[in-house]
Amino acid sequence: MTESSHRLVHADASDLSFLPDSSVALVVTSPPYPMIEMWDEIFSAGSPSIRHALSEADGPSAWRLMHDKLDRVWSECFRVLRPGGWACINIGDATRTLNGRFQLFPNHARIINACGGMGFDILPAVLWRKQTNAPNKFMGSGMLPGGAYVTLEHEYILIMRKDGKRRVDAAEEKRVRRESAYFWEERNRWFSDTWDFKGARQDPGRPELRARSAAFPFELPFRLISMYSSRGDLVLDPFVGTGTTLLAAMAAGRNSIGVDVDEALLTAFREDALRARDFLTAVIRERLSAHLRFVRDYTAKGGRLAHENRRHGFPVMTEQESDLLIQGVEEISARGDSALAVAYGDLRTGDEGTQRALPDEEDAPPRE
Repeated sequence: MTESSHRLVHADASDLSFLPDSSVALVVTSPPYPMIEMWDEIFSAGSPSIRHALSEADGPSAWRLMHDKLDRVWSECFRVLRPGGWACINIGDATRTLNGRFQLFPNHARIINACGGMGFDILPAVLWRKQTNAPNKFMGSGMLPGGAYVTLEHEYILIMRKDGKRRVDAAEEKRVRRESAYFWEERNRWFSDTWDFKGARQDPGRPELRARSAAFPFELPFRLISMYSSRGDLVLDPFVGTGTTLLAAMAAGRNSIGVDVDEALLTAFREDALRARDFLTAVIRERLSAHLRFVRDYTAKGGRLAHENRRHGFPVMTEQESDLLIQGVEEISARGDSALAVAYGDLRTGDEGTQRALPDEEDAPPRE
């Protein structure tokens, strides 16, 4: 039986001194968005200059100062990432009216510029199109030309790497990397520059925490963790909030650390995570079910999968999938007040079921 560990740290992400240099394989996070009103107070805390700029409706100054605070976090992330490590940052641009003037604040561009200057290699980003049922496709003066603005229906997932490609030389590292492979059909879907699935409901199920959280859906960090890390790697979320990144790391068999300044969010996540075994196992079973459905549909159309997964016995498209390992969650247990351990066991082929595992907008687990 294998195990992963997950640590919760009550701290300001601008100081990750509890983590040594080059100790993290992957950063997956979504920070507070500068110039989105719900996060004004978070940015203003401890910063009279930001509070003053907002009170004076000086949007450009407030935006610049907010990003100055975030820059300290990205610098710490660069320090703790190992050579070849990845950072994936979910961020949306902001629009706001100040002094009667409506304007865009391009958060994604500001972060790209800052991180590039720190030494990150900036790689192609993903556009996450957040599905919406809203009928409004514009803002402003209705049907009259010259006074309306397009709505923002997407966010960015910025992808960057430290110090070039990760070296995988040791035999054990190569074995674990092969066990961490993804399916051919997952590769084709995940490595597109456009993702299209629902955002998470902005409510972690605890009314007192609603104003302090902003969930992204489980699918988002699960994809990124599967794409850019191997089993047993350490994943960091410096703005962990209600914890979806850590849940995704648990499902993927990675270790993780979640940092947040809001201790109540960390406490709530710990309580929820201890009850998450069935959800995580359902996610894993659905991943296997999805592959078996792909095999059925592909072969029904006359296709042939030339390889077999040696661990589970099902057909796969490529030889690189032959050692892919899928395990179920056996137990989630507490390790003191600020850590969790997840134990994994074999998941039997044929016992995967067809239960819907990935939640929709109304019953999504908390993120981040």
